[in-house]
Amino acid sequence: MPRGQKSKLRAREKRHLARMESQSIEGAQATAAAAGEAPSPASPPSERRSQNVPAAETPSSPRASPKTTAKAATSAKSDNDANSQNKRSSRSSQGVEDFERGPLHSMVVLLVQYLMQKYQKREPITKSDMLKHVIKKHKHHFNEIFKRASEHMELAFGVDLREVDPIRHCYVFVNKLDTAFDDPTNGEEKMPKTGVLMMVLGVVFMKGNCAREEDIWKVLNVMGVYADKKHFIYGDPKKLVTEDFVQQKYLEYRQVAGSDPPCYEFLWGARAHAETSKMKVLEFLAKLHDSVPNAFPSWYEEALQDEKERAQARAAAKAAARARIAARASARATALVRNPSQH
Repeated sequence: MPRGQKSKLRAREKRHLARMESQSIEGAQATAAAAGEAPSPASPPSERRSQNVPAAETPSSPRASPKTTAKAATSAKSDNDANSQNKRSSRSSQGVEDFERGPLHSMVVLLVQYLMQKYQKREPITKSDMLKHVIKKHKHHFNEIFKRASEHMELAFGVDLREVDPIRHCYVFVNKLDTAFDDPTNGEEKMPKTGVLMMVLGVVFMKGNCAREEDIWKVLNVMGVYADKKHFIYGDPKKLVTEDFVQQKYLEYRQVAGSDPPCYEFLWGARAHAETSKMKVLEFLAKLHDSVPNAFPSWYEEALQDEKERAQARAAAKAAARARIAARASARATALVRNPSQH
């Protein structure tokens, strides 16, 4: 491929990454807005341009990190303290801006592209390869670059990078669903769609476990995902959400009773209940806010209750399994005593 064409492809990928970063954060805010509950006051979404995922373009204005902003709001006991804190916040903001303008930010973007290629090719990932092929002379900043690139992969695609060999520093991708959503046997290598599925499940959860289709698309539109427009990662979003996820039992899609003209709503499907949980979905959405699950009290309480019920169901299932095993063993022992010649 000619060098000029390769440069255009790389530039296009960077623009896609930048778009996905801002859209994923805005999508989390829209999810909370659609459900009618605001994020924690300590972490207002209006101040949240995440510093945890890469963008390929320089932001229009510098922003302090949310943690620094919250700290400044709670520790200013006097004018002197406030002035001192403002100076520290200013330095923090400048540090963020310098990162996003400097070569380390470019390394994050390149590393995300590298990780995407590794995922698509189902190839192993090692720290030595990342240092050799991407990080190079910036090896002293590896931890920060790797952290930001990993968080982007998690928020955009719904996959975690998990270290499986702490000696050689080998990593594998782990889907946020207990069973990988994408079928690696279909012959088509592509990025996972778990990120958009987790977002849809989040809207359903936050809307009282049943969400109108219009609420789903309201949030997905903020992410740049439209029902009538092909997406560069998700393909045909309308088909993905209303057909693929439904056929694979991740979602239920049904007409609202008595609606005229007909409108539709979504619920969690059987596979969603089996492969994820309300707490995992809430953790995913909270991370998009650079927050924690208990910053959303009502949903957090519901997620805790769900975890409790799941634990009880697992314990009951194990007890039933042990009882069946014991019953079969007792039956065999009884049969042996009654008919010893048959054994």
